Amino acid sequence: MAAKPKFLQGHLLLDSGELGGSFFARTVVLICQHDAEGAFGLVMNRLTGNKVGEALVADLPDVLKISPLHLGGPVQPTALSFLHTDAFLPDANVMPNLNLGHSLDSLLELSDSFSQDRKVKVFAGYAGWSQGQLESELQRKAWLTHPASLELLFETPPEQLWSKILKAKGGARNRLLSQMPDDLSRN
Repeated sequence: MAAKPKFLQGHLLLDSGELGGSFFARTVVLICQHDAEGAFGLVMNRLTGNKVGEALVADLPDVLKISPLHLGGPVQPTALSFLHTDAFLPDANVMPNLNLGHSLDSLLELSDSFSQDRKVKVFAGYAGWSQGQLESELQRKAWLTHPASLELLFETPPEQLWSKILKAKGGARNRLLSQMPDDLSRN
């Protein structure tokens, strides 16, 4: 069995089935930053129900205005974060070809330059862990880990992400968990 990486930047956390009733039930979180001081992540499979243009008062290109606004986590729900990928990002700060940004100016600058390969997701709020908190949750088996990929992050519909990764991880427990209804009384 492969050892878990010490720091999980560029990896996904999945609710292991232990987080029912919490904000993080059935979530997939991309860990964008992780070091000895703590961790910062964005929930990849929750939408706010709003479009980016409804939440940001800025002169955004139409393609960005109509993009769904993702709920990045319960911390600072008005904080802006965005992930973007392109064919080649030499200074990517999350994983190869994936960059995290936080400023509206950077988002506007990014949207002004054209690239057919560029993809952007905008988030309100984030998930954060203080020093040792994420490691403690991992020891309690609250989370499963999985390597992130651009395909999972940008090509998989958010409502299918959690179950798709669980199925890909294999094993009877993960397969069963991936098929379990939200409301067990409906089973």
